[in-house]
Amino acid sequence: MIDAVGQRDPGARFGRARDTIRRLGRHRTGVLGFTIIVFFVVVSLIAPIVHPYDPTRDRDLVHRLQPPSAQHWFGTDELGRDVFIRVWYGGRVSLRVAVTAVVAAAIVGTALGLVAGLSGGWTDTLLVWLADILLAFPGILLAIAIVSTLGANLTNALLAISITHVPRYFRIVRSVVLSLRESEFVQSARALGSSPLRVALVHVLPNSLSPLIVQFTLSIGVAVLEIASLGFLGLGAQPPTPEWGLMIKAGYRQFLNAPWLSIFPGFAIYLSVLGFNLLGDAVRDILDPRLGGR
Repeated sequence: MIDAVGQRDPGARFGRARDTIRRLGRHRTGVLGFTIIVFFVVVSLIAPIVHPYDPTRDRDLVHRLQPPSAQHWFGTDELGRDVFIRVWYGGRVSLRVAVTAVVAAAIVGTALGLVAGLSGGWTDTLLVWLADILLAFPGILLAIAIVSTLGANLTNALLAISITHVPRYFRIVRSVVLSLRESEFVQSARALGSSPLRVALVHVLPNSLSPLIVQFTLSIGVAVLEIASLGFLGLGAQPPTPEWGLMIKAGYRQFLNAPWLSIFPGFAIYLSVLGFNLLGDAVRDILDPRLGGR
């Protein structure tokens, strides 16, 4: 239920969330995607507990370039490092950077969308122009330009990816605000003396959550690919950091002789992106009323 100023009844909100989770549990591809994501998150979190690892000291030249075996499940690389362990720890790097970049982009984009939609005028026009300028460039090319300017390291790669994702959240929130700012419950809240900040956070933002959640799940998969791409180009993580894109770069020159160096980190990227895409599609199917909330 929604009262005179557009606030949802907490019981109704909890019931709706519970119903959404129940429908997600019946969505086969959503369950598969969620399972893949949970698997990667859990194994990444327990990695330091199960197998403490220091990439700066990890090398065994006697056992370099060994194929997959019972001792080394994914083989070894040119320095004798166990590829399975490095792929395992690579998930910690790629997923942490991807989630951090997308969370930062979501916060900034949401804030700017609220400001633009509620303020209107030149503020709205200027922010829309800036967003359109960023969207005019392919995301990965813009990220390459930013990292090339700031310097090649993982922190700058995170910043670049975050910047490329901001306009997507900005446009989602702004479109919702524009459709709601003249609605009765928003006008009632203003008439009762609610501040612009309260109107934005309490009465407008909750109505943007559904599309934001869908975009968030899909964006993480895209961010994982972008991090790997920057790493492959030498613009992201730097050696000896175990990062999936950097591992593919290190192995592609020896692909004919040691294909496992690139195949296994590439497969890890594929599975993680697949998991987020499947979950994002399922959430969209459930939350989008035009699809019947199936």
